Amino acid sequence: MLAVMKRARAIDLCAASLYRQGKITGGCYTGVGNEATSVGTAWALAEGDVLVPTHRDLGSHLVRGHTSLDVLRQFLGRATSHTGGKDGGLHLGREGTGIVGMISHLGHMLPVAAGIALADRRLGKQTCVLTTIGDGATSMGDFHETLNFAAIQRLPILFVIVNNQYAYSTPVTIQYACPRLSDRAAAYGIFGEQVDGTDVIAVLAASRRALARARAGEGPTLLESVTMRMRGHAEHDDQRYVPAELLEAWRAWDPIARLERALPDESAEIARLGAAIDRELRDALERAAAEPTPDPGEAGRGVYRVWDELWTVPEGPSW
Repeated sequence: MLAVMKRARAIDLCAASLYRQGKITGGCYTGVGNEATSVGTAWALAEGDVLVPTHRDLGSHLVRGHTSLDVLRQFLGRATSHTGGKDGGLHLGREGTGIVGMISHLGHMLPVAAGIALADRRLGKQTCVLTTIGDGATSMGDFHETLNFAAIQRLPILFVIVNNQYAYSTPVTIQYACPRLSDRAAAYGIFGEQVDGTDVIAVLAASRRALARARAGEGPTLLESVTMRMRGHAEHDDQRYVPAELLEAWRAWDPIARLERALPDESAEIARLGAAIDRELRDALERAAAEPTPDPGEAGRGVYRVWDELWTVPEGPSW
């Protein structure tokens, strides 16, 4: 888990640098400070489970099989990326990987996750679904409607609220009045739990408990992971609205440094790991940068899926 967290941090900081060089266009979103949440939750999934991530879940992508090269191709808009260079950042997903590319409108991935869980159950599959949402997007209707539906249907979903203290520039102190966002679970009749989002071991344990309940038919869990977004909402945001002393206080709880302190006998191995990740990232960046951008003539391809007669709506009493 430490290796994946460090790799996610290194890629995020590399992307931030590329953005400032003008090599990444559009938005550039990072999950610096949130690595324990993204890695710990995804680590609990089984092979056939589905990940429905959002924009700070790079660690989850890496756990579920995406490589540094996959991610850098996506950031740089290369034709070799999973989306063919047509989409940026972490809109990264591909059919057959068990990872569903995110929708930019935050909160809108929750009903997608519920649809996947319901469809797979109707197909007789034992699929669990992991999806995340930020603290700010919990105020959207999609959040409440999906939790209500998932609760009624007892769907096997782990809903993770990444409570990173700010919805863009709006602090949690003026976002909601309940003591904990996980308390909202009781209103829907599902299990809710709050966890220290800087402790990857605690996040993993809470996620495993939630998924065990889901597999036992006990329905969804709302897990609130309390952490801190250590950079701006995106790299165009200088984060000046966050008090400097608050950021400084949270640095003491950096999830990567915290796990490294828990492994004092592994310091030499950790140093070797860091050097290996640096080499891997340099090689991946060199390769991705040398690859082509998409042909403009391809812009209309893949926008609509070609209708297959196998999908024709059935007729008659069987429908």
